[in-house]
Amino acid sequence: MTTHFITAEVDLEASATDLQASIEAKLQEQGEPLRWAVTDVKADTATVEAVVVQSEATASSS
Repeated sequence: MTTHFITAEVDLEASATDLQASIEAKLQEQGEPLRWAVTDVKADTATVEAVVVQSEATASSS
């Protein structure tokens, strides 16, 4: 397993109750999120910075 620092953009059109689920689903595409934070918000997108853990199989396919 390896850890990676990633940045992702998330669409803010989801409701506030679905926002956390939307962020976590987006991060899951890159690996298992350890921690994340919203670092910037624009009109319709949020920038999220995260640390994710990738298995060796996931890391080699990226």
